[in-house]
Amino acid sequence: MTWIKPSFLWMMYRAGWGLKDVGQARILAIDISREGFEWALKHSCQSHPDASMSKDEWLRVKETTPVRIQWDPDRGLQLQPKPYRAIQIGLSKQAVELYVRQWIERISDITSDAHDITPGEVRSSAK
Repeated sequence: MTWIKPSFLWMMYRAGWGLKDVGQARILAIDISREGFEWALKHSCQSHPDASMSKDEWLRVKETTPVRIQWDPDRGLQLQPKPYRAIQIGLSKQAVELYVRQWIERISDITSDAHDITPGEVRSSAK
């Protein structure tokens, strides 16, 4: 599964501002088409069952949808959790193929931008 994470600060939390480890040293901004984003939302289900459905119902829905939606606490500039949530959109199966072949409009390496705005205490703790 590959994830679309629209929240910049959530991504900085996950990647430690590009300073966390060598596997997350580059920060890429990927612009996708609105049509692709809307397709993903229309073909999604929650990553966990809703209280109103049985586990079997949810498993049937999950099996037929190529996109998962989950909500995680958004982050502030110091990467502290906020009281509101940021959407995370997980792509699998057909959705990954569409994402790679049709939805991506531009990829920008924003690593230096992320490093430029990294809070000082984060930068010094990464050394």
